[in-house]
Amino acid sequence: MSLLWIMLPYSAFLSFAVGHLWRYRRDRFRSYLANQDMDRAQRLGSIVFPLGFGIVVAARITDMISAGAHSRPEGTIYVAILVVEMIAGVLAATGAVLLFVPDLIASPARPAITWVDRMTVPVLVAGLLSGVMIRFDPNSSDNGYRTAESLFAWFRSLFTLHPNPEAMQHAPLIYQARGLILLLLIAMWPYTRLAGIFAGPVIRLSLRSRHQFRPPFGTRTAPDH
Repeated sequence: MSLLWIMLPYSAFLSFAVGHLWRYRRDRFRSYLANQDMDRAQRLGSIVFPLGFGIVVAARITDMISAGAHSRPEGTIYVAILVVEMIAGVLAATGAVLLFVPDLIASPARPAITWVDRMTVPVLVAGLLSGVMIRFDPNSSDNGYRTAESLFAWFRSLFTLHPNPEAMQHAPLIYQARGLILLLLIAMWPYTRLAGIFAGPVIRLSLRSRHQFRPPFGTRTAPDH
């Protein structure tokens, strides 16, 4: 129990942080997503995937914040979260397919497809399917919201440094599988070609702002009096 629901999550977070540092030092997140050789489908996928994935994450965070210890958010909020999440999930899955499938099939003369890249689409699909299954769990109700009792309670506890592994130990198998799929995605994210989708634009924007406000070489500022 401690290995699965305490040590493994913190190891995934460490992999996420160290992996982003390694990726920044390696190529500044200049992944193939910025390659001019991308075809039209991949360019569309590079727009659709981050949009859909970002909305899914925002919807799940909203659900986690607004849910009670054992209950769902109030009716209208829950329905809105559900609709937004389902639409965004389809967008994210479609974008991932558009990004990866052409390279996996055609094997173009680009940087080699790694085994981590080959795992990306199956892991994303598993995350999408497991999310749908727990959303429509017939044993989960307004007054017995299993996601809040298991996944949300466990995930929130990790950030308080007082982990609650018991919440996942007694959770149904699909909820345990969902938690492990999310940990795998977090751990492998920096090492896939998707690493630059969110971090890349942030890095480039910060570097651009730094160069924009940097005084020209040789320019001397007036001394203070």
